[in-house]
Amino acid sequence: MVRLTSKLTKAARALAGWTAADLSSVSGVAHDTIRSFESGRTKTLTAVNERAIVTAFDAAGIAFIPENGGGAGVRLKEK
Repeated sequence: MVRLTSKLTKAARALAGWTAADLSSVSGVAHDTIRSFESGRTKTLTAVNERAIVTAFDAAGIAFIPENGGGAGVRLKEK
């Protein structure tokens, strides 16, 4: 699993067309936690919250691309 960063989370939300409130609703992670992480006030998420966010994006068809020399990223899954 890719280690989430604030930039990856924001990029994934953009691909999904979600607000932070949408991500909170779908993942079950508190809106304040998501906003704090994305703003950089919080540097890491708990393992439970990170897994919930990744699972929510996965269900929405968003895949995280691991570091492969070109940097980690996000993309839409093939249908």
